[in-house]
Amino acid sequence: MPDHDAMLPTELHDLSIAAAARMLARREISPVELTRALLDRIAAIDPQLNAFLLVTADRALDQARTAEAEIMAGTYRGALHGIPIGLKDVYCTQGIRTTGHSRTRADFVPDFDATTVRLLDRAGAVLLGKLATHEFAHGGPSFDLPWPPARNPWARDHATGGSSSGSGAGVAAGLMLGALGTDTGGSIRNPAALCGIVGLKPTYGRVSRYGVWTNSYSYDHAGPMAWTATDCALMLQAIAGHDPMDPASAARPVPDYAAALTGDIRGLRVGVLRHLYEQDLQVAPAVHTAMDAALDVLRGLGAVVEEARIRPAQDYYDVKIVGAESELYAVHEPDLRTRLRAFGEDFLGRSLAALLITGADYVQSTRERRAMIAEMAPLYARYDVLVTAGPGPAPRLDSWRTIAFWRTPSLATPFNVTAGPALAQCIGFTPGGLPLSMQVAGRPFDEATVLRVAAAYEAATPWRTRRPALDPAAVALPLPPVPDPEPVTLGAARQDELAALCRRAGLALNERHFAQLCATAPYVEAMTGRLRRDRPFLAEPSQIFPLGAA
Repeated sequence: MPDHDAMLPTELHDLSIAAAARMLARREISPVELTRALLDRIAAIDPQLNAFLLVTADRALDQARTAEAEIMAGTYRGALHGIPIGLKDVYCTQGIRTTGHSRTRADFVPDFDATTVRLLDRAGAVLLGKLATHEFAHGGPSFDLPWPPARNPWARDHATGGSSSGSGAGVAAGLMLGALGTDTGGSIRNPAALCGIVGLKPTYGRVSRYGVWTNSYSYDHAGPMAWTATDCALMLQAIAGHDPMDPASAARPVPDYAAALTGDIRGLRVGVLRHLYEQDLQVAPAVHTAMDAALDVLRGLGAVVEEARIRPAQDYYDVKIVGAESELYAVHEPDLRTRLRAFGEDFLGRSLAALLITGADYVQSTRERRAMIAEMAPLYARYDVLVTAGPGPAPRLDSWRTIAFWRTPSLATPFNVTAGPALAQCIGFTPGGLPLSMQVAGRPFDEATVLRVAAAYEAATPWRTRRPALDPAAVALPLPPVPDPEPVTLGAARQDELAALCRRAGLALNERHFAQLCATAPYVEAMTGRLRRDRPFLAEPSQIFPLGAA
């Protein structure tokens, strides 16, 4: 393949997947050239960002050489053929360490690939390595784990959002052209928003979870993260579809996502969930300004924009946290009993609180979730998509406190509860240069319309021309200290009750762990208390299934 001297590696790392795919298909660049450029970029830039836990350079070059030979021979597999990507380190990779960013699995090497990994390999993608996450896609950012947390490439002393932290940072910094993340309560959309890229949480069941380490069985989604909406469409095309190995996988047809990106959204009906960011949560003034401008763009493109409402953000947060934390605790309970101090403090500050959630609380959360899903039907009938603000701007990395997870609901979580597709994309920047974001959500299994709206907005705005400025000579920043536990306000009697509960569960907490649990308890009890109310006797939970269903 020709070696274009005029195209320097510093330009290659800024390519979108779609642009790189066109050049690879026309043999204007080679997969080896592209892969080497990105490996050089990783070596130069990642020491100051910590996006990677493991770089698989030899494997990447072997895959790139195979892709090059195939393309030269006229065997072009499609848009991901020869495209370098990364994987959040909760995706099992045969023969390659998969840690979950936890010392409890620091040396674990799977003997199989996750279904999504196998599908990307079949599409000809090149694996650059495994990416930072919050511990087990949950606790974090953490400062007491074997690897440091990823940093935001727009401002390295700021957070990436989580838990797909390395995926967000790595794509934004041009260390890879695309990545896979997971989203249980916003973990694709949070880092996509804070790092200024595009992240898509597909409908629950659209993409296989097999071989992806569980955070919560009922809420986990796997999906793409990339520089553009078009790139996410190309990645989704490769990984979507039914998988009999995943009991939640949906046997639904997979449309041609790229073909849906017509650029024309005239007449589409857009419902704006303004109350989420104007009433339910406090957001920065820049978010309001950016959202108003983004809605004007959608109107200018011919969409019909009007306000809509769902329940308050706290309602969805209660349901998700009570349900998902119960499931997460069950997954890790054996190690919490036998290896508790191997976990990071932030992970423990979240997961241990599930001790306070009863089986009845869990079931009530699933019954409420079913009602919330049913309530979406009139909105899906009236609107083609729903939009609201995304998370951001990114806070300072050293400002994170575990208790914030319990105190504050999320802009992203409602769409995990309702389980349909939701995408986060950049809609501008703060005066200080931090990305701002919008979410676009849709009907279940209608990722095509979500991507269509996002791509049309993207094409009409200048935000994809702006990349973070990174200096290879920059000095790595020191790690913030592990924050102290929150002050304990519980009385002695209640603390004794919690200590007895821990003993019955077989948990040996030190003073810091116990203090964090005591500080968390009032918030957990408020959540479960709000769910303890009368419901119709026949109200079903969301976790029901017909035997023999397709």
